[in-house]
Amino acid sequence: TLVAAVLCAAAPLAAQDSSKTTLTLDFGLVNATGNAEFTSMNAGEKATWAKGRWGLSQTGKVLFGETDNVRTAESYDFNVRGDRGLSARVGVFVFVAYYRDPFAGLATRWSGGPGVAVGLIRATRDTLNVEGALTEQSGRTTAAIDRSFAATRAAAAYKHTFGSSNAAFTQTLEWLGNLETSEDYRLNSETALVAPLSSKIGLRVSYVIRFDNVPEPTFKKTDHILTTGIQVAL
Repeated sequence: TLVAAVLCAAAPLAAQDSSKTTLTLDFGLVNATGNAEFTSMNAGEKATWAKGRWGLSQTGKVLFGETDNVRTAESYDFNVRGDRGLSARVGVFVFVAYYRDPFAGLATRWSGGPGVAVGLIRATRDTLNVEGALTEQSGRTTAAIDRSFAATRAAAAYKHTFGSSNAAFTQTLEWLGNLETSEDYRLNSETALVAPLSSKIGLRVSYVIRFDNVPEPTFKKTDHILTTGIQVAL
């Protein structure tokens, strides 16, 4: 998935002596073009727990909008993932993800499986993680057509921190390929910038591109979602 994790970066792979828990909330204004054109609100959250070489993360994103009492937008994206570090740069993980976007012709999609994560860059201001996984995809379209197939997933997550301000730029890319039908692949990208207002609150702007090379009949291949809002770290 801008789901899973994609839109989800690899968990820190270095061992830690004590447990650490974080919770981040996002609230924003959304403008989208593609299969749905609207202005609406979105909400998201990410919770993480880490201890030693073990890590657990859960993310969720909800987008919903109405215009003149008519639903104009609806999507749900949830992901649960467990990580186990094997070294300072290499780890393994397993995840389960759920996605729903009826405005792209998708009633439900479940995916999950094991994977390997590698930390290529571990600098003071820059990090780059890449990962690959084998997954099982199972879903139903809004036309009540069921599909299930094996797939591959490759992803990269880059983060740059600007000086001592903790402002950050992130870029994530995700490729999902159908092992049974080569032309049935999806690409997801998210570009984001966070500017802190305080130690707990920041402004966040993100631009998401979702590309489906074989969309459902009558639906477009590409969705663009621009989000601006507030990020709160608890």
